[in-house]
Amino acid sequence: MKRLLAAVSLCALAVLGGCSKVPAGNVGVIVNLYGSEKGVELKEVGTGKYWVGINEELYLFPTFTQTETWTGDETITFQTVEGMKVGGDVGITYAVAPDKVTTLFQKYRAGIDEITNKFLRNMVRDAFNDVASKLPVESVYGQGKADLLLAVEQRVRTQVAPIGINLERIYYASDLALPPQVTASLNAKIQATQMAEQRRNEVAQAKAEADKERARAQGEADAKLLIAKADAQAIEVRAQALRANPDVVTLNAVEKWDGKLPTYTGGQAPLPFIGIK
Repeated sequence: MKRLLAAVSLCALAVLGGCSKVPAGNVGVIVNLYGSEKGVELKEVGTGKYWVGINEELYLFPTFTQTETWTGDETITFQTVEGMKVGGDVGITYAVAPDKVTTLFQKYRAGIDEITNKFLRNMVRDAFNDVASKLPVESVYGQGKADLLLAVEQRVRTQVAPIGINLERIYYASDLALPPQVTASLNAKIQATQMAEQRRNEVAQAKAEADKERARAQGEADAKLLIAKADAQAIEVRAQALRANPDVVTLNAVEKWDGKLPTYTGGQAPLPFIGIK
């Protein structure tokens, strides 16, 4: 009889409760669902198997890195200082601190999925709105996009660290979507900037070619000037030598004479190169 009662009791316990497992890399929190201690009496458990009664529930909190991407209806949208609506898919990577699992549960009274896709997502969305509301749309979409993300990441990290979430990074999972008129305006500005840059390059190239041509001409002029100076100096040296030695002219003429006398009509010409005193 006693054995029968024991078997019946075990069957009742099996119906009313169950054995649950906390996998490796997780920390469990067993919560009382009923009675005066509802939601207050918590029991943190590590890896292993645990008996969870019918009035209890086991919440698992993974302590390894988690990644979540908010897309579709969960896309993060925010407004710039002009009131322009911007949106895009945003991802987050984080881990739950093993020593703060109870703190995290007591804060939100929810499991990790609800905490991630409700409370954590709201934090990220609010951070984007707060930071972007002070920025022009060009800063949000252009080079300032990385700065916006960094500011959001720092703000959220500061918020979640005390409650047991170690934020690793927040990232864009898609391009940011802008109103069509803003996209057209930005594209036109980018095109104008590129054309201006192209003209500056063309002007710089033309200036370089002109400088090159001037340098070439200057080089030729300097070469001619040097030759002219050298010729003038040579003439001056020769003139000085002739003035100092006037007979050199006669000597040079004699050396070049072919021995023929010039023919003159009407008389005898004097012999060339012979001075008559």
